[in-house]
Amino acid sequence: MRYSTLSRIGVVAALSALPTVAFAQQAITIQHIRPTDQRGINVFETPKEDTVTFTGTKISWGGAFRQDFQGIAHSNTALPRLVNNVDQNKLITIGHGFNNAVANLYLNAQLAKGIRVAMTSYLSARHHNETWVKDGYLLVDDSPINNPLLNELMSHLTLKVGHFEINYGDQHFRRTDNGLAMYNPFVGNAILDAFTTEVGAEAYVHDGWWLAMVGATNGEVRGTILTPGSRGVAYEGKLGIDTKLDQNIRFRLTGSTFLQDHANSQTLYGGDRGGSPFYDVVESQTSTETGNAWSGQIRNPFTNKVHAFVVNPFVKVQGLELFGNIEQAKGNNNNGTTTVDASDRTWNQYLFDGLYRFMNDQFYVGGRYNTASGTLAGITPLGSDKVGATRYEFGGGWFVTPNILAKAEWVNQKYNNFPTSDIRNGGKFNGFMIQGVVGF
Repeated sequence: MRYSTLSRIGVVAALSALPTVAFAQQAITIQHIRPTDQRGINVFETPKEDTVTFTGTKISWGGAFRQDFQGIAHSNTALPRLVNNVDQNKLITIGHGFNNAVANLYLNAQLAKGIRVAMTSYLSARHHNETWVKDGYLLVDDSPINNPLLNELMSHLTLKVGHFEINYGDQHFRRTDNGLAMYNPFVGNAILDAFTTEVGAEAYVHDGWWLAMVGATNGEVRGTILTPGSRGVAYEGKLGIDTKLDQNIRFRLTGSTFLQDHANSQTLYGGDRGGSPFYDVVESQTSTETGNAWSGQIRNPFTNKVHAFVVNPFVKVQGLELFGNIEQAKGNNNNGTTTVDASDRTWNQYLFDGLYRFMNDQFYVGGRYNTASGTLAGITPLGSDKVGATRYEFGGGWFVTPNILAKAEWVNQKYNNFPTSDIRNGGKFNGFMIQGVVGF
């Protein structure tokens, strides 16, 4: 009995001597950077304030990985459309199972005080199974020359130059970027997914609670010197406020615009080279995983001209978070050599998130409503002047550690007003998704 009592005392003493935290976040060594772990959640533009002291040139590597288990069913009511005796409107057979894992690789180099180079590579993606460089750019947040005038100017100014993810709207800060799903509280991205990488420059002005941005890019996902007559400059801008009303209340409101009058291949709503996490939903029996990589989205409604604007409110009151995306875009597919689709068409999109984070933000639950409607070139709507889609997502997440996130959700999406000749006529999918995310 005495030995047993002493043993229990020894076990208790040993357990009490263990560290109270079983994990530690890696130190941030690069200035003005958004971490790819839990610390990066609800960070929008690159932080102007910095907690890292420049001590010399540094190189930092990071990664992000995503693995999904999909349990979704789909159906449609489209009439047969035969091509070489094969029905193109018959849906591909899908079941429950694991989708391919995807991964990103991050390289950041601190070159001087407030100056760094960033590069992101997709090591594996649904659309590109091979390694693919997503972006690379120079970010300048300080003056390398110790001059009073330059120091004061750069205390409010940020310059971004290179091939980068353009800053149109705030939803792109909350979306899944291939393997990087840490910032997205849900599994899916927007139905009309405003995300693209382009070559150009952005200039930011920060002054405490407000920010402004202007930028100009080539307006396409890749650079080219060919067909100069059909290419044009794209202009973008953002104006907003982001402030804490007190210790527990944060309020952010931004408005963004994107303007381009002509392009070879406009990709504001088609620049994602990763692909949708909802594999093969409402896709033809002839489809392929990589060739039809954006299942569930309405992609590239405009390929030539687009004038778009979006308003994004964000409110955080202790553990409660509310985010909105109110968007309208006009444009066409006319390249100037034909009268087809010469008139502008309009798309509207509404997306609303509601989340509650609890237990020191280790867990969260929430829901998302997303709807998009408009007109597509060559498609006559069924009983309406607009086609589109509506999606609901309900789920939650658990941060096992600040670098590991487990998500589960129920998704339900329905396509609206597509003609009987279109595979999306009566199209819908619903089911569950389970997702594991790692970011470091």
